[in-house]
Amino acid sequence: KKVVADLKAALKNADALIIATDEDREGESIGWHLTQVLGPKVPVRRMVFHEITRSAIEEALKNERDIDENLVRAQEARRILDRLVGYAVSPVLWKKIAPGLSAGRVQSVAVRLLVKRERQRREFRSGSFWEIKASLDKEGAPFEATLSHVDEKRIAVGRDFDENTGRLKASVKALLLDESTAKALAVRLKTVDWAITNVERKERKLRPYPPFTTSTLQQESNRKLNISSADTMRVAQRLYERGYITYMRTDSVNLSNEALGMARRCVEKRFGKEYLSPTPRQFTTSSKGAQE
Repeated sequence: KKVVADLKAALKNADALIIATDEDREGESIGWHLTQVLGPKVPVRRMVFHEITRSAIEEALKNERDIDENLVRAQEARRILDRLVGYAVSPVLWKKIAPGLSAGRVQSVAVRLLVKRERQRREFRSGSFWEIKASLDKEGAPFEATLSHVDEKRIAVGRDFDENTGRLKASVKALLLDESTAKALAVRLKTVDWAITNVERKERKLRPYPPFTTSTLQQESNRKLNISSADTMRVAQRLYERGYITYMRTDSVNLSNEALGMARRCVEKRFGKEYLSPTPRQFTTSSKGAQE
């Protein structure tokens, strides 16, 4: 109530009401509901932007539009679908499984995928195999070597096993080393001289990862920093509000021309032109209708 009262007070001295909620259907619906609650007597316009920069805000102001009623209705339809599923199925879970459980149009499908994957994990059968590796050094350059063949017969590795049986696949013709054989081979190999008979040089290109989406941001944050998804999004929200990052609730990997230009100028200044690609690298979003 206080927020609504403050907005109504501010609106009394305004010449126009500009709605700047998120561009997706939820944001459009929030904007529409704001107009219903505030009852503005001044013109109402809609602006959308994906980054908090001066140029992005100015560009959004130049391209104001009306509230999209179709998006508002889409959000309403989604909400109804959620309730049709959740309200009907959740009570069944309370009776059949445990109180307090909930079902949903999206979450129930996600749980099904998790259960399917967990069943696959439980059905997995591990197999035992041994590898022989040597830590070597040539003129101060350390490297690791792996024994791949014995008497011209390839040694079995992990990919040769059937995950359902834990045994070698029927089509695989490879030597399976057990512990005693592997240790005996290791003893023999320590008594002979090793020689490098051939060197192959291959050029390999390492391409940068695309910009973060919501899911990849959460995954990397948890993997590298051990931060939960909720904490990650709270930190990202503050960074976004201060203009340090673009919108973090997204499945799009597109970058604005301004962001690309700033990044390229930073690379050139700090590392030199030789570290710049001839043209900006553009990533494409695979999902249809991605949230920018």
